[in-house]
Amino acid sequence: MADFTSTGWSLYVSIITLVSIAFCIWLALVLARGRAPGAQVDTTGHSWDETLQEYNHPLPRWWLWLFLITCVFSLAYLALYPGLGSFQGTLGWSQKSQYDREVARFDDVVKPLFAKFLAKDVPAVAADPQAREIGERMYLTYCVQCHGSNATGSRGFPNLADRDWQWGGDPETIKTTITGGRHGVMPPLAAVVGSAEEVENLAHHVLSLSGSTHDAKRAELGKPKFMGAGCNACHGDEGKGNPALGAPNLTDKTWLYGGSVATIVEGITNGRSNQMPAFGEMLGEGKVHLLAAYVWGLSNAPERKGASH
Repeated sequence: MADFTSTGWSLYVSIITLVSIAFCIWLALVLARGRAPGAQVDTTGHSWDETLQEYNHPLPRWWLWLFLITCVFSLAYLALYPGLGSFQGTLGWSQKSQYDREVARFDDVVKPLFAKFLAKDVPAVAADPQAREIGERMYLTYCVQCHGSNATGSRGFPNLADRDWQWGGDPETIKTTITGGRHGVMPPLAAVVGSAEEVENLAHHVLSLSGSTHDAKRAELGKPKFMGAGCNACHGDEGKGNPALGAPNLTDKTWLYGGSVATIVEGITNGRSNQMPAFGEMLGEGKVHLLAAYVWGLSNAPERKGASH
């Protein structure tokens, strides 16, 4: 692709553009030549129904002048704005500069509002009706695609409306998550665990940690593999997880990908990899603070205080 960014291509585009405009002007002038008074107007040689002929009259003067005006306008436009290869135009306009100016004007209006909320802690912002309304709109813009309109998530995308948090649900951790994103990875462990039967035994043991439906005999056989395969390195000896690593708690019944034997076997065999993008650079500190307050409030609203997952 480097060949298409050289100055030669810019010159080529500029020449083709200018020659095309010059040709249009020449063609219009040639076709608009008037005829001498009394001169016979020739036909184009086309005829229909024996007597219907097409005459070759000159272009109307009003049409000619209108066309020439558009050509002059195009030359003036190309002198002022980008259009001739890499030439940026005498006004120095660009889409990026216009976007930056519009963002700057918008920031001048909203920055004081976000600064007001930034001065408060997350619980106080979450309790503010105006902040919740703004936060909801931000959520529907940036988060709804993955976590859903009701924030309950879907397969592979966490539920933000409960009290179960893979990386931690305190205000500062939520802000860190939104700012820098997260990348959760579980390596494939089938080769370490052993045969397919041993992998399934381990899956039954994982289910037993949360009291989910399982085969007790197979769970007992899979218990040594939990330590032997290194599952405890991330999830802990008791399977309660490690928010610092993003390792889920296996002792509850909250499952990101599903809690069936087949799904857990799939996870052990193939591993898991899931990523949340970083929004810090896009949103800025004030918006991140407000969005974090809204997300925190989803599972910490007064009516949810006594709720459990």
